[in-house]
Amino acid sequence: MRNFTYSRATSVEDALQGIRENPQATVIAGGTNLIDRLKGYLEPSSHLIDISRLQMQQIESLSTGGLRIGALASNTAVADHPIIRRDYPLLSRAILSGASQQIRNVATVGGNLLQRTRCSYFYDPAFPCNKRNPGSGCSARTGINRLHAILGASEHCVAVHPSDFCVALAALDAVVEVEKLSGKREIPITEFHRLPENNPEQDTHLQPGELITAVILPNLPVAKFGVYLKLRDRTSYSFALVSVAAAIDVRDGQVETVRIALGGVAHKPWRAMVAEQFLQSQPATLDSFKQAADLALQEAQPLEHNDFKIEMAKRAIERALMASVQKGAEK
Repeated sequence: MRNFTYSRATSVEDALQGIRENPQATVIAGGTNLIDRLKGYLEPSSHLIDISRLQMQQIESLSTGGLRIGALASNTAVADHPIIRRDYPLLSRAILSGASQQIRNVATVGGNLLQRTRCSYFYDPAFPCNKRNPGSGCSARTGINRLHAILGASEHCVAVHPSDFCVALAALDAVVEVEKLSGKREIPITEFHRLPENNPEQDTHLQPGELITAVILPNLPVAKFGVYLKLRDRTSYSFALVSVAAAIDVRDGQVETVRIALGGVAHKPWRAMVAEQFLQSQPATLDSFKQAADLALQEAQPLEHNDFKIEMAKRAIERALMASVQKGAEK
């Protein structure tokens, strides 16, 4: 572990001032991913700013009917919150599928948004990795790439985003609230994370000096019918081979509203917009869901060891939509 200095922020403004004064600083809260990177010499930061004691843990109802979740709310608090369990059940299920209880107790909303890939080549300095050392090459493209991306990848990086929580947020049209000394802004979750393109070392569209302060869940009635399906090598908190967050509302046998997001297949949570557009006003049948799944994966570009993900993702989409329809029928 590299040597670093440490300070504890007393307010959001204090944290932002610390970031301005030290552009190489990194904020730390739960630290469940950051500490791993520090131990592996993957984190270049020379200074840590502890924000864990700031008052950003609240989960509050909005006048619009949605929720504002503070960036320091723990994964446990979010997954167990009665309104989230009732109105956004797929978010609760995604969190519960993502880590052990001990990790959920300390991991935070903001940290979940910022966790980095678990690509083995990124974590092993013996291999070139453009995400770790830009311009060095991508070992996964010609190496063991069973767990890697089939959508949205580039010649520079085929790593996948590891979060279950963020896949659920993508299906829920969530918005990330960020703040810097000059003011606040909101970033739709589908625009928060980046595809690798030529700069895979950049995971998000956060600007220098910005701090995540909250996630906003809109009033989304279809979310009540949402399901989260995670396919993995083992059920003991393994990362997804493929995951699907899906919610569908059916009226008179036809699809009225639908949301589909995929995990384990791209550098960011992958919103299946083309499939959603196709399903609009279509009959809510398995045949329609099969066609939508084909459209969702039509641009997939598998690597040597992960072409199985295409069929797996299609089947997972069909299964998740069918499960969501069955829950919708209970209303």
